Amino acid sequence: MKYCGIDLHSNNSVVIVTDETDHVVYSKRLPNDLAQILAALEIHRAELSGVVVESTFNWYWLVDGLQEAGYRVHLANTTAIKQYDGLKHRGDESDARQLAHLLRLGLLPQGHIMPKATRAVRDLARKRMQLVQQRTSQILSIESSLSRHTGARMSSNNIKSLQETDLSDMRLGDMQTLGLKAHVAVMQALQVQIDCLEKVLAKHCRTEPGYRLLKTVDGIGEILATVKHFAQTKDRHLPGSSYWQARRQTHRCLPRRTRSVSTMRPSHAHPRRTSQGQTLRQERKTILPQKPRLNSSVTHKFCGTAEITTPERH
Repeated sequence: MKYCGIDLHSNNSVVIVTDETDHVVYSKRLPNDLAQILAALEIHRAELSGVVVESTFNWYWLVDGLQEAGYRVHLANTTAIKQYDGLKHRGDESDARQLAHLLRLGLLPQGHIMPKATRAVRDLARKRMQLVQQRTSQILSIESSLSRHTGARMSSNNIKSLQETDLSDMRLGDMQTLGLKAHVAVMQALQVQIDCLEKVLAKHCRTEPGYRLLKTVDGIGEILATVKHFAQTKDRHLPGSSYWQARRQTHRCLPRRTRSVSTMRPSHAHPRRTSQGQTLRQERKTILPQKPRLNSSVTHKFCGTAEITTPERH
C-alpha cells in the first residue's frame, strides 16, 4: 500500500507518496492545478490507501476534485498535529511526508469534510455572523461618539433605529455629524444584507431535525437556531455537534423524573449509557446489601431472618 500527503499552499502544493516503510517514492512541488495533481497521482492510483490534504483556507477545490476522481480523501486537522521539536530539517516536504506517515499509522487527526451543498449553506451562515460583527462595530462606534460629545448614553436598540434627520437634531458639529452619518449608513446597509441572508438560511433549515430541536431550548429563536445549526463544522450525528448540545440542554430543562437516556445523547456515543449497562447497574443494586440509615425515628432493616434495629440519632 502507498500513502499520499499534500502540503497545500496558496499557489502551489507539495505532493509526497510513500510506501509501507515510509520510503518516499514520489516527491514534487506542483502548481495548484487539479489536472496536474491528478496526473501525478494516477501512476500510484491502484496502490493508494488514501490522500491527506491540509485543512488550509483553500482546501475546497482540491478535496472536491480528488473525491470526484474517486480517491479516498482525509482532511488533516493541522492544529492537532505536532512534529518533533528537535527536527533539524523542516520544510514543506517534511510536512507532507509527516501527513502520509500519520495516515499509515492510523494516528491522523482528521476534520469533517462537509458535503458540498451543506458546506455552501454553512459558509453563508458564517458570512451572516461576520456581517453581524461588523454591524456591532458600527453600533459601538456610534455609542462611544455620542457619549464622548454629548455625555448621554443611547441604547443599541435606539441606535439601530437612528435616521439622518435624528442626527441633525442633535446639534453636533458638522464634522461629528458627518462621521455619525457614515456609521449609520454602513449600519443600515449591513442590516439589509443580514436580513436577506437570514431569509435564505431559514428556508434551508426548516426541515432539519436539529433546527427544530434547537428551537425547543429556552432563549433560542429562529435566527439563533439557524446560525447554531449551520455554523458548526462538525457533523450533527457526532456527540460534540450543536445538535447533541441542544439535546443535552433539553435534557437539563426536563424534570428529573421525566429524563431519559435517549434525550441525552445517542447510545453509540458513550457505550456506558447503553441499556445493557443500565441492566448491570440495576442488578448490582439488588445484589449488594444496602447500608442502614440513621433516621430521627427507629427504623428496622431485615437481612434474611435476622432483624437489625438501628439506634436513634441524638
